[in-house]
Amino acid sequence: MSGERKMEPRIRVLNLLILFSCLFPAFVECRVSHYKFNVVMKNTTRLCSSKPIVTVNGRFPGPTIYAREDDTVLVNVVNHVKYNVSIHWHGIRQFRTGWADGPAYITQCPIQPGQNFVYNFTISSQRGTLLWHAHILWLRVTVHGAIVILPKFGVPYPFPKPHKEIVIILGEWWKSDVEDVIDEALKSGMAPNVSDAHTINGFPGFVPNCPSQGGFTLKVKSGKAYMLRIINAGLNEELFFKIARHKLTAVEVDATYIKPFQIDTIEIAPGQTTSVILKADQCPGKYVVTASPFLDTPVEVDNMTATAMLHYYSTVANSPTTFTSIPPTNATPIANKFIESLRSLNSKTYPAKVPLFVDHSLFFTVGLGFFPCPTCKATNGIRAAADINNVTFVMPTTALLQAHYFNIKGVFTDDFPGYPPFVFNYTGDPPKNFQTTAGTKVYRLPYDSMVQVVLQGTTVLGPENHPIHLHGFNFFVVGRGLGNYNPKKDPKRFNLVDPVERNTIGVPSRGWVAIRFRADNPGVWFLHCHLEVHTTWGLKMAFLVENGKGPNECLLPPPKDLPKC
Repeated sequence: MSGERKMEPRIRVLNLLILFSCLFPAFVECRVSHYKFNVVMKNTTRLCSSKPIVTVNGRFPGPTIYAREDDTVLVNVVNHVKYNVSIHWHGIRQFRTGWADGPAYITQCPIQPGQNFVYNFTISSQRGTLLWHAHILWLRVTVHGAIVILPKFGVPYPFPKPHKEIVIILGEWWKSDVEDVIDEALKSGMAPNVSDAHTINGFPGFVPNCPSQGGFTLKVKSGKAYMLRIINAGLNEELFFKIARHKLTAVEVDATYIKPFQIDTIEIAPGQTTSVILKADQCPGKYVVTASPFLDTPVEVDNMTATAMLHYYSTVANSPTTFTSIPPTNATPIANKFIESLRSLNSKTYPAKVPLFVDHSLFFTVGLGFFPCPTCKATNGIRAAADINNVTFVMPTTALLQAHYFNIKGVFTDDFPGYPPFVFNYTGDPPKNFQTTAGTKVYRLPYDSMVQVVLQGTTVLGPENHPIHLHGFNFFVVGRGLGNYNPKKDPKRFNLVDPVERNTIGVPSRGWVAIRFRADNPGVWFLHCHLEVHTTWGLKMAFLVENGKGPNECLLPPPKDLPKC
C-alpha cells in the first residue's frame, strides 16, 4: 500500500486506519484496501519483437486486487501516458456508486494525461473472481488484471478448501500497436487485423520460428487440489481452456457460486471468469496447458494456441511432456456442453433470487450492419457497423451519468427502442440493404422494476456469437436457444429455479438468450458486446435506472475529484 507524497486528507486518514487495523486485528478487521495504479509505458518483448505497451505499475498483466465481501476498495489511478485512461471494475455491482464504474464517457470523463482519480467502491454480496481493465480505446489489451473477492472472515467456500489458489489470465497479443490497428481499420472500412497470438498470464508459450521467451508454469504437488481463477481478458476472441489428462471441476463463474460439475474443457468469452478446482491426480510429469480460439462462424480468427506447463514438483528433469488435443475452432458441441452445464448453486445460504414476474419485457436484436464512410474507398464508401435494435451507439463527449445527474440537455435521448424497428427473419437470409441509424440513446427504467431482455442474434453481414456485458447488475440466464425467439413457446422452457447468474453472456450464433434482472441500482449502466471490435463499431446502449423513494435508493453525489471532460 502506498500513497502520493501529498495525499488528500481522506486518503491519509484511511491509510492510518488500515495500518492500525492490520497491526491490531483483534480490535478491528482490515476492511479497507488502498491500491495505487500508475499507468505507465513499458517496453515489452513477445514473439521475438519488442514494442512499448501501456501497463499498470509496469506489469502485464497488471496487479491483482484482493478484497473480501463487504470490503471497501480505493484505487488511486495516476495517468503517466499520452492516452486518456479510465478503469472499469468489471462485474463489481457498484451499488449507488456508478461514478466509480469506469467506462469513459458513460459514467465518467476519462483521466487525462498527468491527472489522477481515486475509484472508491464497496463490494457487496459478491465473492469469487472478477477482472479490471481499461475502458477506453483498445487499451484493455494490456491494461487488465484480476479481482479476487474472498468470503467474509470465518465463512467457508461451499466446496472443500483448495491447497492453493492461482490466477490465470488469458489474453491476446499484437506485434503492432493496437491503437494503430483499429485506427487503420476505421479509416479503410475493413475489419481490423486479428491478433498475432493468444497468451496465458502474458506469455504465448511455444511459438514456431521463435525461440522460447519463457512462459507460465503451474507447479503442483501430487494429491493436492488447486483453485484456478481463470479470466478471459482478450479483446476479440472466445477461448477454450484445457489441461492435458486433467479434469476440471467448475465451482464459480462471474463471482457467483454454481453447482459443481466436472469437465475437461471450459469455454470462456472475453469479460467472463470461471473458477475451477484442479486435482493433481496424474502421474508426476509435465502436462501442457492450452488456450485456443472458439468461433463457429466463417470469420477470420487468430488461430494460434497459447500454451503453458503444468509441472509436478516431483518430476525428474528429463521427464517427457504430455500433450493434449486442441478442440476444433468451430467445436460448438464442446462449447455448449460447458455452457449448458452451468446452474446457480441455489442453496439456503446462496439462493437464486430469480425475478418470477416481469415489469419490462424487452427484445433486442444484436448484430452487424453498415454505415456510410466517404473515405472508405476499399469498401465502396461504406464500413461495417454494429447495432442493437438497428441503433449504432454514438459515444458522447460528456459522460452520460453526469448529464443525467446534473440534468444537462442535448447529451442523450431516452427513446432507445424496446423492440426492433424492422421485423425480419433474424437468423435466416438478411435484408439486402441494412443501414443502421446512429444515436446516443438510453432506455429508462423505474427503480426496482423487474426486467427481461431477450438478446436475439442476427445474420446481417454474417452470424456471430456476441458476449454481452451488463454493467451495474448481475442477471439470470433463464433461456437460450437457436433460431428466432418464439415469445409463445420459448418462455415455457425457461429455467426459473436455478439459472446461472452472470454479468457477461454469449448470444449464440444464429440464436438467442433471455436474461432477467432487478433494476435496484440507480444510475446509468452500459450494455455492450465485449468483443472490442463490435463495441468500437457501435454494439452498445445504456440503461438509465431512476432513483427510488428512500434515502438508500438514490445515486450518491459525484466525488470531488471526478475527472472533467
